[in-house]
Amino acid sequence: MSEERHREDGFETRAIHEGQGYQGETGAVIPPVYLTSTFETGNPDGFDYTRSGNPNFRNLESTLASLEGGKHATVFASGVSAITAIVSTLKSGDVVLAEENIYGCTYRLFEQVFEKFGVSVEYLDFTEPANYEAITREKPVLVWIESPTNPLLKIIDIGAIAEVGHKAGGAVVVDNTFASSYLQRPLELGADLSLLSTTKYSSGHSDCLGGAVCTNDDAWQEKMVFAQKALGLQPSPFDSWLVSRGVKTEALRMERHCTNALALAEWLERESGAVWVRYPFLESHPQHALARKQMAGGSGIVSAEMGLSLEATQQFLKEMRLFTQAESLGGIESLSCHPASMTHASVPRETREAVGITDSLVRFSAGIETAEDLIADVRQALERVR
Repeated sequence: MSEERHREDGFETRAIHEGQGYQGETGAVIPPVYLTSTFETGNPDGFDYTRSGNPNFRNLESTLASLEGGKHATVFASGVSAITAIVSTLKSGDVVLAEENIYGCTYRLFEQVFEKFGVSVEYLDFTEPANYEAITREKPVLVWIESPTNPLLKIIDIGAIAEVGHKAGGAVVVDNTFASSYLQRPLELGADLSLLSTTKYSSGHSDCLGGAVCTNDDAWQEKMVFAQKALGLQPSPFDSWLVSRGVKTEALRMERHCTNALALAEWLERESGAVWVRYPFLESHPQHALARKQMAGGSGIVSAEMGLSLEATQQFLKEMRLFTQAESLGGIESLSCHPASMTHASVPRETREAVGITDSLVRFSAGIETAEDLIADVRQALERVR
């Protein structure tokens, strides 16, 4: 697709028409799955071995780069594989400054794997501008943030962090998984790398795994391509095909996720008796104005401090009929999660409680069902435990 069309077409159009290569001479409207490990040497497209490239990878990479507003994208086997690819570029003595409320698996990777290789990580509350000074002082190689964060849905000022990080000589990584490419584009806000677990909103159907790193920087792209091949972090061709299929409806799905999540958040805040409810587009959210400025919608995740005992919280999750208790998010179906015992179980209790991840915190991933049914399901579950 031409650069002119790339700039002019809308998100929905690019989601459908970008990444449609390698259809052969069959007239197939949708490119096939290339379930091959090996390619004949000297083929016109330069493929040799699927670990170092496959038509399904390239199609998805083209689509994601376009949707993220970037020049490049590299796909990986999972979101954690994408994280590993970035962190693998570090060396002993390098310093990373990270938002204190990061994904539990990111924390585990830093603390239990890369710490052994001499990479040090300091965790800060980047919703507080006073902590930006640490970036100037420490001069980190990477500044690592999520926005919204998992699971507390803090909103970080990506543009401000990028400005300070670049002045200090560091690269800024934004995990964009909770927002999605449709609602937020970190590269356009100044980030160097935008990371996605494409398992979530990009695919949207809870039937495959994937990850991606998007960038405008040629040097970073070379590093990501190297990591994909050298570390064996590549996805399967079929999973890449599934993500390519899912991303075509991302805009439609995200609009319903946002509508349902806002309705649920408003009900929880108004009627559930929760201690507090977090959703970026609720006016009560501490960074509400920034969320409205930085995101096109509040996304599909709602977090709530339910004010229940651990036992009652766990029973509440079991009583819901439509919110399946599971660790993932971003699918068409609604899910519920108990971060303290699930996604953030690897984070020490004192560390997670210090940032607000208590035993009574519940994370809801609102699917695309009928909003009134979702609210009724939460209501009946609460009535049962109370």
